[in-house]
Amino acid sequence: MAGGKMSARQKMINLMYLVFIAMLAMNMSKEVLSAFGFMNEKLTENNISTTAKNNAAYANLETKASEQAAKFGPLKVKADKIKKYSTEFYDYLAALKEKMTFGVEDLKDYESMDKTAFLDEYFFTGDKFTKEGQEFLDRINGYRTDVSGVLGADSRFTSVVKSKFSTKPVINSKTKLEVPFLKARYEGFPLVASLTSLTQMQADIKNTESDIVADLLGGKLEEALSLDNYKGIVALEKNAYFAGEKVTGKIVLGRYDETMVPDNVILNGRNYKNIKSGQVIIDMPAGNVGSHDIKGQITFTQNGEPVNVDFKSTYSVIPEPSNAVVSADKMNVVYRGLENPISVSLPGVSDNMLKVSAIGGKLTGGKGKYSIKPGAGKIATINVSAKLSSGKTVNSKATFRIKDIPAAMGSVRGQYGTVRMPKSGLSNAPIAAGLPDFEFDLKIKVQSFKIKVPGQLTIIVKGAKLSAAAKKKLSKAKRGDIITIYGIKATANGYDLKKVLPVNIELTN
Repeated sequence: MAGGKMSARQKMINLMYLVFIAMLAMNMSKEVLSAFGFMNEKLTENNISTTAKNNAAYANLETKASEQAAKFGPLKVKADKIKKYSTEFYDYLAALKEKMTFGVEDLKDYESMDKTAFLDEYFFTGDKFTKEGQEFLDRINGYRTDVSGVLGADSRFTSVVKSKFSTKPVINSKTKLEVPFLKARYEGFPLVASLTSLTQMQADIKNTESDIVADLLGGKLEEALSLDNYKGIVALEKNAYFAGEKVTGKIVLGRYDETMVPDNVILNGRNYKNIKSGQVIIDMPAGNVGSHDIKGQITFTQNGEPVNVDFKSTYSVIPEPSNAVVSADKMNVVYRGLENPISVSLPGVSDNMLKVSAIGGKLTGGKGKYSIKPGAGKIATINVSAKLSSGKTVNSKATFRIKDIPAAMGSVRGQYGTVRMPKSGLSNAPIAAGLPDFEFDLKIKVQSFKIKVPGQLTIIVKGAKLSAAAKKKLSKAKRGDIITIYGIKATANGYDLKKVLPVNIELTN
């Protein structure tokens, strides 16, 4: 076809061939245009579903931030900025797409969207950019810079954002020369291809949002689940043991998170407010001797609903020693006729859990403080039993010798032995008895006594004061005479004293 003189028939054949080639090219072009259109539809559908997914993620983060401000508050600040920048850029692209398709009667007639005029005139003026073209570049650059600034240089998404929204010059595959981004991507392209390109950029925005928010939440979850935030906790079945018992319990991993602040704490039935760095600080009186529970409930808010976490532990209170216990092995004595005080305790067991009984005497009292009044025998035994927290029953006993109250001493005017006093004083003074070094507080009452005046018959007196007959005998005594009071009968706290020593009175006139 290129050389020689062609016949009319040959020219006609050549012309028909050219028309055929042109028609074939047109058909190929229409298929490509339709392919761009179908791709644009898919991207648009994807953007709608991704937007819904992102909105749910933002709402979830907002809920978590309201429930745990310390933990999720900083993440929400970042997410809000990402959402703001993304929405502004996405809406700008949507408005640009509306301008591009203004006047197109059928937005799905992709084969008719083969013109390049709109963006060629909207973005370019000769070899330069229009203000609209420069704004388009500035929008891409601004979004890339703003989002990267929020993420920070350490984020693994920063490099992804910079790559997706790059406006660097493009190398022409044929000429190997740099072509400005705007010219390489949008100059001379059919309308449907440019429309699809902008929809793809919107998809990049939505996917960027989705990835970042998911990473923010996932990173915080991964941080919380990191073994660095776990501590080994020894949970014993009880916090006090007796010698010979087995120590039983378990060791568990507990997660510590100072940003997990509970909404409410109930400790032993009462609201408790001592909470610091996500920890409930226990600070309360230990209570009485015995076993005590620490139990209650911690309440958190999750997905708008209260979540209750129960807890329970047990501890034991044992008596605090204030002095060393020293006992004389031969001095376990109780006195007949008296209420002898007895203290009973068992470390780690509260007083009201003790069972105390006595043999050889009458036992009264309770809660660790008792009294025993011995009977006629020689031995009194205190029996103690208690059921320990382990279920084991402990039995113990203490044996005491029963003794009579020691011999009392007769007295006049509170004086013992030989007392010097005038005759008139003795005549009116009551005769008494006492135990000067005895530890018990006794109420001793003299029932009778004998009085011996030198040279006179002995007189028996009923009561504690001299009778008329005794006074008559006393009147015959002389200065320097020794008057003897003996045979004194007395009771102590209602108990008959077996012996009362005599008291002598030397008359002074």
